[in-house]
Amino acid sequence: MANLVEGEVTFRIIGAAMEVHRVLGPGFLEAAYQRGMEVELRQRGMEFEAQRRVPVTYKGYTLGDHVLDLIVDRKVIVELKAVKKLTTHHQAQLISYLKAAGLPVGLLFNFSKLHLEKRRILLKESLWRPPFNPFNPL
Repeated sequence: MANLVEGEVTFRIIGAAMEVHRVLGPGFLEAAYQRGMEVELRQRGMEFEAQRRVPVTYKGYTLGDHVLDLIVDRKVIVELKAVKKLTTHHQAQLISYLKAAGLPVGLLFNFSKLHLEKRRILLKESLWRPPFNPFNPL
């Protein structure tokens, strides 16, 4: 895992999501999986923020906020879904979150399937180094 960006953290997050899915199974609303992930991450001793607001900016102007489901260890954005199928729209949403937060890697989970559906999204380095990172203000 040394060659993966934040490989150890993402591995632990995936394990937590698999446990939440194993215990709850499919069929719940996204909010139940959100709370389940919070409990599981806490039990595993992982630092996280839930429902973190991150500003969306354009040429120095704030356009609004993204609300991120989870940020783990201030390194990985976790986006949770309970949908029929993950689409490119969901992936694009996570990419926009990564850009706004100035972070390189995110995980996208869909809990509505019989087996947990997951995607790992990695931004090119040139896209994740904005002049302002809300997690490490200048």
